[in-house]
Amino acid sequence: MILPVVALLSACDMVVMAPAGDVAAQQRDLLVVSTLLMLLIIVPVMGLIVFFAWKYRASNKEAQYEPDWDHSTSLELVIWSAPLLIIICLGALTWAGTHLLDPYRPLDRIKPGQAVAEDVAPLQVNVVALDWKWLFIYPEYGVATVNELAAPVDRPIRFHITSSSVMNSFYIPALAGQIYAMPGMETKLHAVINHPGEYEGFSANYSGDGFSHMRFAFHGLDRAGFDRWIAGVRQGGQPLDRERYLELEKPSEKVPAIRFSNVEGGLWDAILNMCVEPGKMCMGEMMEIDRRGGLTMASVRNTMPLVYDKYAGRGSNAAFFGSDDSYVMTICTPLQAEAAAAERARRSELLNASRGPIDRSPLSGQGLTPQGVPMASLSPFATGPAEAGVRSAPNA
Repeated sequence: MILPVVALLSACDMVVMAPAGDVAAQQRDLLVVSTLLMLLIIVPVMGLIVFFAWKYRASNKEAQYEPDWDHSTSLELVIWSAPLLIIICLGALTWAGTHLLDPYRPLDRIKPGQAVAEDVAPLQVNVVALDWKWLFIYPEYGVATVNELAAPVDRPIRFHITSSSVMNSFYIPALAGQIYAMPGMETKLHAVINHPGEYEGFSANYSGDGFSHMRFAFHGLDRAGFDRWIAGVRQGGQPLDRERYLELEKPSEKVPAIRFSNVEGGLWDAILNMCVEPGKMCMGEMMEIDRRGGLTMASVRNTMPLVYDKYAGRGSNAAFFGSDDSYVMTICTPLQAEAAAAERARRSELLNASRGPIDRSPLSGQGLTPQGVPMASLSPFATGPAEAGVRSAPNA
């Protein structure tokens, strides 16, 4: 009778309860404390159920039972005050944990009692969820990998996460909680690994046929080991440009680790803005055009027949509405788009470096004063500072 239980428990992994990262450890503590607080009510209630069933059983003729009894002030105080106090405690823990463990919040500490040094910059890793594999770009080192991730011990890590097609969930149980990867959007996660070792990461959100194999290795290394790992990627890898990325983006399963010795400039910005294909307008360009009033009827013939999911059926079938890629064509020159991408990267670095309040005065929209700009300033031949506001990537 015990063997089936043993078989079920054989699949259990205690990494969530014994993580190697400080953020995951704090999340574990929050889970344990919340469970213990709830057990303060659950355990006595379960015990009283057994006690009452035993005491007032039909064979116990000596039990004093009063069916007309309906009120006790003392019992009412216990019944209402105990759950209320527990709810107050759980609410306080939830409020504190929501703010202190916000994945977008830069880390204040490496481990209990050790704050982040002021001269230590976080390791930035750009994460792209592909079908069905993970792409990791290290902008600081100019390298990239597929289904292989490494980070030095006790150095903060800042993940910038997006997806190429459908929603996924980036999750390394030993490091921190999961966070979603969505196409055309950027989510962030701050974490740190405190113990060297080999850990596993995967997608925690179903995304199609190859979802179950969407796993990768995460190496927690000391500083010297991480430097050697970076050197190995640079020596044994291949270049990652837009053409190679478009091939990599196509659905595939059980992909082994791949290393890229260098990454084409602006690739991450193009992936995020969904404009890796040559001649495709970036979302940043679209939003800037809309902010300036739009292109009105001039843009009617600037689109191709819309096919949202170019890999319909997640790799098993052709596209539903056609076989060709379709998109809004770009109207920026390569030089204008390059300057815009550089400006966007600069503003992103300033935003990441600053922990103060964000100035929202430049925002415009419904209920705000519109800032009209002549359409000539949006033409491919326009020059001047207006182009610098276009948040896009270079277009080949």
